[in-house]
Amino acid sequence: MTLSTSAAGLTAQRPFVLFLLARICATSALQMLAVSVGWQVYQLTGSAFDLGLIGLAQFVPAVLFALIAGHVADRYHRGRVVRLAQALAAVIAACLAAGTAGGWITREMILALVFGLGVARAFELPTMLALLPGLVPARLLARAVAASASANQSATIVGPAVGGLLYALSPTAAYTSAFALYLAAGVLIALIKVQRPDAVREPVAFSILFAGIRFIVRNPVILGAISLDLFAVLLGGVTALLPIFARDVFDVGPWGLGLLRAAPAAGALTIALLLARWPLPGRAGMKMFAAVAIFGIATIVFAISGSFLVAMIALAVLGAADMVSVVVRQTLVPLLTPDDMRGRVNAVSSMFVGTSNQLGDFRAGATAELFGATGAVLLGGIGTLLVVAIWMKLFPALARVDRLDGSL
Repeated sequence: MTLSTSAAGLTAQRPFVLFLLARICATSALQMLAVSVGWQVYQLTGSAFDLGLIGLAQFVPAVLFALIAGHVADRYHRGRVVRLAQALAAVIAACLAAGTAGGWITREMILALVFGLGVARAFELPTMLALLPGLVPARLLARAVAASASANQSATIVGPAVGGLLYALSPTAAYTSAFALYLAAGVLIALIKVQRPDAVREPVAFSILFAGIRFIVRNPVILGAISLDLFAVLLGGVTALLPIFARDVFDVGPWGLGLLRAAPAAGALTIALLLARWPLPGRAGMKMFAAVAIFGIATIVFAISGSFLVAMIALAVLGAADMVSVVVRQTLVPLLTPDDMRGRVNAVSSMFVGTSNQLGDFRAGATAELFGATGAVLLGGIGTLLVVAIWMKLFPALARVDRLDGSL
């Protein structure tokens, strides 16, 4: 495959463009569902703990199916796996739309459907990540990761804002739009010519399923990068509590909730676009540690701000810092992983980093039930700073990582 070294040349390649568009559609749909479900559950129950249960309902299937999903991504047609996962998500969005329109939606039904969405995500995310390295050469992978992250963050800006606006007009319209976007994502993935993995289809066995975990544990750079992100998001995540801040602290309604959810993505998109054009020149490991520290500080500022505008700025800074960490991690992992292991390694990475978002949501909801939303966010930010200090001592190999150009 011949690609220009410029970002424009990268995105001019048809398979990569289709991949980006599919990711935009799927992420926009997911964000619309997140805003709508969060606001609807808080309207139904008024409970911070129930907001945490939404995260827990996604965490459980992610853990249960992550290793199997990695095996599937390495042994079966990755395009079909992604399409099936997106089809399941589309069905769930349709059920939410029907239940809301008919007036028979309940808290328990929403949690059950969110569980199903977690199953779909458990298979979709690691398989999508395993697809990307096959679309670009190694020397362009850092730019491709940043460009993919830019597309993802663009959707994470537009999705919540549009979802919140649609929900304010009609909850059913928000869910129906998510359904249509998931269908569009599946069609776009179907247009990409994806080669089957070359590896022989081994029977599902514990030794195969746990191969990704063994590989990560033996590589201190990958282990450090994944676990740093895991604990930072687990402790510093604020997403689950945004409905409380939107309604009870800032009094801005569902559209304001959409803006709060979009703010981190706005900051992340800015950094992703810059990194797509100008990749990190060096000292990538130390910059990852610095970014996670800034993430923690921004979380603390959000907790104590008391102002909608300051909160939006803090969330944008939080998202920008998180994007630096994401680009470093998502570049290091495939560069240090052979192709026939990428599905399983990405599945483990998704299980630990991705599910930390959901488990972090549950942590935030449970903590907010005890200490209030502001106290829960403040404690999370302080905990993130402690994790950075400890991880710099535990993983010096990660701190020594320099360039992300395939010369590792």
